[in-house]
Amino acid sequence: MVINDGVQLTVTVMLFLLSYIFYRINVSFCCFFILLAVFTTRNTPVNLASMAIERYITICEPLRHAQICTVRRTYVVIGLIWFISVAPDITDLFVTLATESLAFFHQSVFCLRQNVFKDPVLAVKRQAFDIIYFSCVFLTLVFTYLRILFAARALSTETMSAQRARNTILLHGLQLAMCMLSYISPSVESVLHLIFPGRILEIRFANYIIVYMLPRFLSPVIYGIRDPKFRRYLKKRFWSSRPRVSQQEVAQ
Repeated sequence: MVINDGVQLTVTVMLFLLSYIFYRINVSFCCFFILLAVFTTRNTPVNLASMAIERYITICEPLRHAQICTVRRTYVVIGLIWFISVAPDITDLFVTLATESLAFFHQSVFCLRQNVFKDPVLAVKRQAFDIIYFSCVFLTLVFTYLRILFAARALSTETMSAQRARNTILLHGLQLAMCMLSYISPSVESVLHLIFPGRILEIRFANYIIVYMLPRFLSPVIYGIRDPKFRRYLKKRFWSSRPRVSQQEVAQ
């Protein structure tokens, strides 16, 4: 998931830089960057669902975890995640190839998805798949969280692993909620453009920071700062970097 988020951030930052420097770029290059950004963006919630299921198996089916979560099945799940993420949106390219002339792909446009994949049917299809994907992920997170919660309460004392798994799924839910901001961001962007005309580039940059970058920063928080060794090292570095006040300065 960290690699996926890294690719997503790299591609989107590159698109922003190209948009600021050149403003308009070739449609063919824009298609490639847009599709790669869309694939990796759609990958995030599906990854969250698969990781929540793995936590559920660890807590609720501990004796079968080694049998279910094998290396071979992990590779199969990764391939399935990419297929689920790529299949709905690669059709946008096929429809555009069938409906647009060859000269369209030699033009230069401001690189936005609606400027490249212009068929109205694609917008409706995109909204339908977005609702289906995020509904399935949301239900998966709720189901796994409740099952882990009930399994922990069934024990005489709540185990540390169950508590960590429950907290991890809660953080995944927060990350999913932040990812869902991408659905309302076009409407918010249009309203802000009416309020602040002539500031469209600044509005899009702020929208990108809040909607696309901040949710990706949660991954290192979940799997980095929550690690005991890394947290202990971070605290040590933090306290050692703080300026020390001598007793003479206190007395003065």
